[in-house]
Amino acid sequence: MLATVLRLSWRPDLTRTCATFANSPEVTAHGPAWSCLSLENEQRCRHVLEAPTAQYRDTKVSAAVLVSLCTVAGVPSFLYTLRSSTLLGSHKGEVSFPGGKCDPSDQSVIHTALRETEEELGIQVLEENVWGIMKPLTLRTEMVIVPVLANLGCKELLSLRPNRAEVEDVFTLSLPHICEKQNQGYTNFRWHGRYRYTTPVFLNGKYRIWGLTAALTDFAVKLLVPGLYRTRALDLGLHF
Repeated sequence: MLATVLRLSWRPDLTRTCATFANSPEVTAHGPAWSCLSLENEQRCRHVLEAPTAQYRDTKVSAAVLVSLCTVAGVPSFLYTLRSSTLLGSHKGEVSFPGGKCDPSDQSVIHTALRETEEELGIQVLEENVWGIMKPLTLRTEMVIVPVLANLGCKELLSLRPNRAEVEDVFTLSLPHICEKQNQGYTNFRWHGRYRYTTPVFLNGKYRIWGLTAALTDFAVKLLVPGLYRTRALDLGLHF
């Protein structure tokens, strides 16, 4: 599991301010946020992701993560992990998508994301369940992270066997929840007294989703429900 894939490092001189979004539309029951995993929408998303998938599939990058979709009682959701609190380093106990560093034996970045998911969650995700590759993020350290979007299917049918050495908890957050304005926020980060970047925050779930994990969630939701979900313009650049 890759620490920098999961969250931003805490810095003693890095300060942040939080606020909630006020410009996200209301989400009605059984609206677009409830039907975003339909076959029609899947085909649309796969088409959108064709170009970046072809461009980055075999590119040599630092790491890949599996932005994991699923359904919970029929409701479209994201599946996250909570890093083990016994891990070394500053990222223990933080929220993430499964993922990690690319191995020389990996056939592609998609293989990296699927391999890491199996190692962390004990499930095999077939490549046919992968919708495509979203635009990579380049970290401040010049590390390139490739997000791979996949639908794991019905969570109730997944035989999750988390690797307790790495994963403390597995939980979900639904798309309708994310699209509700009262559950959205943002964090402005400052470095040595100067503004550096803004990231989204998703609130009122089991755990708060923020940092790089929230940014990847934000990208995916914009793809899944364009026009419904709008957030504050993010300034990500090379700042992570």
